[in-house]
Amino acid sequence: MTSSNPATLHDPSDHSFIGHPRGLAYIAFTEAWERFSYYSMQTLLVLYMVNQLLLPGHIENIAGFGAFRAFVENLYGHSLSTVALASAIFGLYTGFVYLTPIAGGVIADRWLGKTRTITIGALAMVAGHMLMAFDFSFLIALVFLLVGVGLFKGNLAGQVSELYAATDNRRADAFQIYLLFINASVIIAPLTAGTLGEKVAWHYGFGAAGVGMLISLVIYLYGRKWLPAEQLVAKNSAARVEQPKLTQNERRTVWILLFMLPLLAIGSVGNQEIFNAYLLWVPDHVDLTFFGQVMPTSWLITLDATVSVSGLFAGMIFWRLYAKRFREPTEIIKMTIGLGLSALGVTCLFMAALMADHGQKASIVWVLGFEVLNSLGFANLFPVGLALYARVAPKKLVGTLVGVYYLHMFLCNNLIGWLGGLIERMSGPQFWLLHVGLIGTAMVLLFGASKVFGSYLMPEQTPVIPDALPA
Repeated sequence: MTSSNPATLHDPSDHSFIGHPRGLAYIAFTEAWERFSYYSMQTLLVLYMVNQLLLPGHIENIAGFGAFRAFVENLYGHSLSTVALASAIFGLYTGFVYLTPIAGGVIADRWLGKTRTITIGALAMVAGHMLMAFDFSFLIALVFLLVGVGLFKGNLAGQVSELYAATDNRRADAFQIYLLFINASVIIAPLTAGTLGEKVAWHYGFGAAGVGMLISLVIYLYGRKWLPAEQLVAKNSAARVEQPKLTQNERRTVWILLFMLPLLAIGSVGNQEIFNAYLLWVPDHVDLTFFGQVMPTSWLITLDATVSVSGLFAGMIFWRLYAKRFREPTEIIKMTIGLGLSALGVTCLFMAALMADHGQKASIVWVLGFEVLNSLGFANLFPVGLALYARVAPKKLVGTLVGVYYLHMFLCNNLIGWLGGLIERMSGPQFWLLHVGLIGTAMVLLFGASKVFGSYLMPEQTPVIPDALPA
């Protein structure tokens, strides 16, 4: 397929957007508004279900909910309370957010192309957010949102890489810019949609998310001429080139990367719990009063996002300075350190729970301690793990294994759905100590894996920039 599209030509002289092609601006702003939409939804979802939707007078109105509830409770093996049911729904929804983009990529590559797939995905998400305005369409809305994010998420990120020629070193910097736009949205979403949902009405918050998604689509379509042209996969068998088989060492490496997925899933529970039980537990046990006003619960997400951005920068600067004087640790050792910091962070919530058990709300200092330590831990876990998978994966499977890496988030969010339901059956100290134990176990096992399998993950390979980054 040929086109005069400027982006298709990989013009190295195009520096019109802070030194990058103009198309990056449209992609970055498109993704920023989509992430605003997504994190608005994720911030409000559990709070909305626990405080309104799953209560008498509302839950009876949800179309198909009886059968859905029976299915979920069969998965868990027992009946679920309101909080446990909300946690389970949250876990299923956020888990599938990391699974559906795999199907979305196949649809775009084999049939529709990225532009049509992204457009359909955006429209599905707009519809999903609008359907959240009604009790009866709640489950339908979740289906629309999952289909939409699956069609949209990975395909848009993949277009970042397509803006640059293979030899253009600006590509790595482009992904950093892309992530900064995402993080800005994570900070803003709870302040706007979260405040509207908690202080005005839940449906105003979901409506704001829908408007954000509509703006995202308008920006994408407006900037279409500056984006990469479609490059559909050839459908005739004659055009297919037989790929060489994996060597024994490459197969061993793949198995090691697969073995690490459940460890990463368990180790991420402290970070992913932030959108679930954390939002329900903190307001009742920690003093969130500032200047005589109680901070909206959803603002905890803005606090987390702000600290997370700082943690990413701090981690990057620290290791650059460290490398000037000492030998820098391998990725798997950095990830082990990250799990240790995360476990210490959740320990702060354990300490807050001990104090709250004495009848007085704990100081917000413990929450800040959790946020700082967990963010530093996450900075040494998630992006470092992504870099490890991209570096050591067999070159012919880099894209596939980077996609497989995201599956640990699918596993983790479904685990969070189960763990969150325990908050009613366990004391605060027991609940958070369980998370510390899970993260600590993952840390020990990952460290053991570094000793047993570390030699297979050491060989230097040509760095590969993944086609898609999660958020």
